[in-house]
Amino acid sequence: MNEEIIYNYLLKYAEKRLAAGKLYFTLKGLRKEFASYSDSALTFSLNRLSKKGKIVSIHKGFYLIIPPDRMAKGILPPALFVDSLMSYLNRTYYVGLLSASVYYGASHQQAQEYFVFINKPQLREKNKKGLRLNFVVKSNIPQIGIEKKKTEAGYINVSSAELTAIDLVKYQSKIGGINRAVSVISELAEEMNANNLKNLLDNEIISDASLQRLGYILDKLNESDLADAVFDSLANKQLFKVALKSNSNKNGFQFNKKWKIIENIKLDLEF
Repeated sequence: MNEEIIYNYLLKYAEKRLAAGKLYFTLKGLRKEFASYSDSALTFSLNRLSKKGKIVSIHKGFYLIIPPDRMAKGILPPALFVDSLMSYLNRTYYVGLLSASVYYGASHQQAQEYFVFINKPQLREKNKKGLRLNFVVKSNIPQIGIEKKKTEAGYINVSSAELTAIDLVKYQSKIGGINRAVSVISELAEEMNANNLKNLLDNEIISDASLQRLGYILDKLNESDLADAVFDSLANKQLFKVALKSNSNKNGFQFNKKWKIIENIKLDLEF
């Protein structure tokens, strides 16, 4: 069949999915739809659609359809496709860190980087059209502390304000350091609830070191109810000295006895 005809068929297929609110398609689905066409013919037309900016391959066998009003950027916001992508990959996930904080009024997220927590095995980060999709592996994806947030394309899994705060401290190196975590947590605190935090800490395995750092930060932010919830969860545990700034020098600094924190960095509390 003429290559131009196949190309037009695929273009109409993509447009039809867009009209139905579907912002993606899979190679498997495409082959089923156009079973009479050879793989080489489909590949040729897919490459042509890609070069024209009408589709983007975000993962092998998974294509985003770029609506006309987003052609200039050449990519979709991750919130519009991350749930479909994770479903395609059959992976448990949630959106976290700075990408989750925006749902709770924190305005520190950079649109060029999007954080997604997944279960094992690791996925390679995706860099497409100036967008960095950063996958963070967790051995245990929490059963609670994850909320459904509505988007233009459906719903996505997003860490709660409480889980987001915990992750910001634990994965401080991924977001620019402990002071950036403090800055975001200062805004998240308005949306955090002490009972929700306690429930999360009672039901999920979270490292003591992360909780010591979080409790210390909440104390410094004068969020006493939240800090108390963390302190209560650590009350019957044998705690060890922990550096506030991870992977940094621990010698010669003041020591906070309550949280057993080595204060090896000065917190910036001027917001």
